[in-house]
Amino acid sequence: MEKGRAFETIVGFFVLLVASFFFYFVYNQSSWKKIDGYTLSAKFDRADGLADGVDVKLSGVRIGKILSVNIDPETFLAFVKFSVPNNIQLPTDSSASVQSDGLFGGRYLALTPGGAEENIKQGGEIQNTVGPTNLESLIGKFMMSKDSEGSKDSKDFKSSEDSREDSGDVQR
Repeated sequence: MEKGRAFETIVGFFVLLVASFFFYFVYNQSSWKKIDGYTLSAKFDRADGLADGVDVKLSGVRIGKILSVNIDPETFLAFVKFSVPNNIQLPTDSSASVQSDGLFGGRYLALTPGGAEENIKQGGEIQNTVGPTNLESLIGKFMMSKDSEGSKDSKDFKSSEDSREDSGDVQR
């Protein structure tokens, strides 16, 4: 009976060890992890897909997270507050854009550093912003352009056929 309990104890210890590694990995990869740094903000005409805890990326690398997304009551623009690590100092002419993480992926805030000598201070605002691309409207425009090209091609075909009939090139 003691051998059975010893085996169960070892298996239980191994399961706890694997579970603790799993939770450590999830914690480090998720937005639960607190990112120390300073707070910046940006205003967007649209902030589709941005919410508290969404990633902030610089050169495709996650460096922070969004702290809040609200509406500025004076300008009616989306007001986004986010954190950036202290070791990353962004120039004053940096830009922020709402990007998509693939065709059907979630959105994130992408930062592009500028070239100014002076850096944005704690609580500062990024002035150069670009909202998200509306995929539905792009697809709609593409479909409409293809539809109009198709009708144009059929008109061209009919006009060339009509001109051949007029010239007597068409055999009946």
